[in-house]
Amino acid sequence: MEIGAECLPIMEEFYSLQGEGYNTGVAAYFVRVGGCNVGCYFCDVKEAWDATKHSLTPIHDIVERAKQIPAKTVVVTGGEPMLYNMDNLCNQMKQNGIRTLLETSGTATLSGNWDWICLSPKENKAALPEYYAVANELKMVVCHKDDFERAEYHANKVAKVNPDCKLFLQPEWGMQKQLAPLIVEYIKQNPKWRISQQIHKYIDIR
Repeated sequence: MEIGAECLPIMEEFYSLQGEGYNTGVAAYFVRVGGCNVGCYFCDVKEAWDATKHSLTPIHDIVERAKQIPAKTVVVTGGEPMLYNMDNLCNQMKQNGIRTLLETSGTATLSGNWDWICLSPKENKAALPEYYAVANELKMVVCHKDDFERAEYHANKVAKVNPDCKLFLQPEWGMQKQLAPLIVEYIKQNPKWRISQQIHKYIDIR
């Protein structure tokens, strides 16, 4: 089977609520793809990085499982999903009336037909310019004070996100207590931004 066209290395699939960003609280079927070309030190799913450790799963089977879920919404995350061509996965989801939401660092060529694209650029590998024009959401993880300047750089100076893109600042989980107050004050001074919290960790769900 051809990876991307017929199958994908899948770490896990599960039904839960989106815990962060614009779609916080939305019920969705999560498809976590194995393989990552970024490798952030703060990543909480490092086990997804090595694609060879995850079984190649037929796209048809993924879609069949998603069809059984009451919420007709799928979040494709990783790892980095854009390491693979997602046209077939998205097309099959669309044919079955399922919304497709993408979470990506934007570091590989964009593919697939998405209802929502959450772009989360990382410090150690640049996002491709094509993502800024189509992103519905820009989610910047804040690990230290310098990340506020980096967030503005991505929002305003790279290729400029489109005018409808929602802007989020999210504290790195391990520094939540120290960074959240700084983010609150920053947003009060720069109200184009919103805060994103990892709610799923507070309420102890996946």
